[in-house]
Amino acid sequence: MQYRYIGQSGLRVSPICMGTMTFGTQCDKKEAFAIMDKAYAHGVNFFDTAELYPVPPKSKLAGLTEEIVGEWLQTKPRDSIILATKVAGAASGWFVPPIRHGLTAIDRFHIERAVEGSLRRLKTDYIDLYQMHWPDTVVPIEESLEAFDRLVSSGKVRYIGTSNDSAYSTTKALMTSQYKGYARFESVQNNFSLLNRRDLDELAAVYQKEHMSLLPYSPLAGGVLSGKYNQAGEVEGRFAGYLKSPNARQRVMAERFMNDKTLASAQKYLKIAADAGIHPVTLAIAWSKQFGFVASTIIGATKTGQLDASLAAMDLTLGDEILRACDQVHQEILYPMG
Repeated sequence: MQYRYIGQSGLRVSPICMGTMTFGTQCDKKEAFAIMDKAYAHGVNFFDTAELYPVPPKSKLAGLTEEIVGEWLQTKPRDSIILATKVAGAASGWFVPPIRHGLTAIDRFHIERAVEGSLRRLKTDYIDLYQMHWPDTVVPIEESLEAFDRLVSSGKVRYIGTSNDSAYSTTKALMTSQYKGYARFESVQNNFSLLNRRDLDELAAVYQKEHMSLLPYSPLAGGVLSGKYNQAGEVEGRFAGYLKSPNARQRVMAERFMNDKTLASAQKYLKIAADAGIHPVTLAIAWSKQFGFVASTIIGATKTGQLDASLAAMDLTLGDEILRACDQVHQEILYPMG
């Protein structure tokens, strides 16, 4: 196992991170424990959650995933786990988080309330990586970083990161930390996959020049790259459900992942995987973790059996021929992701 450092931190993580957002809705506690046990047994030491989980977010369920992870954490040596969680960002144009009555913000008050709740639910006295779930466009980043810095100084948090962030916002946060002497973001957790290469264009230079790490989530593009939506007939899946949802925002999100162009691309990636003799899930995850600025790719599962293809990517390095074939698909079919 080749562990990788997150940014300039002392956090050494497995190249695959176990995501937990399905725990408590799409799989129960027993299955969640089995999934985490299997990942841990295969060398995964990095587990990611959030105060908002499970998804789809609901006020009566928020925090349930952290509770499940916290119970499981008691069965393992705490120092053997790199634990990441997130504070919910402020309401955005498409989503009002069902946390603290929808009045969340990345300010001193909410950051302190959020971390205390997470520590309680996770049954631990420190969080290895505490992340801003998405940026706050109103509260000045100086206030947010000052609050995060106090958590680091207190020992409740070891390092901080951001997610769903842009090159401009990330760079501004880094410069603010430098001039104010605050702890800096060591990582960015963004959507990144064969169907969404935005970070290669916008953020790759930031990662490389500032020695930050990308933690890709949704490497399967919401399941599209597994090939299940290219099959005939009705297929179950989160985004398939979103397409039928009365919630317009969910339908828009699903259409962003599932449309004629993304499905056409997925079909070509399925052929590349078949020609190489590897599972399409393994191909997609191996591709996402093969960049030097990627510390760990976040996977998900609702059943233990789904982990096999994902974990097969742990020590797999794709050859130049496969990478060129993947690049060719990207050039041939441009898809509306971002």
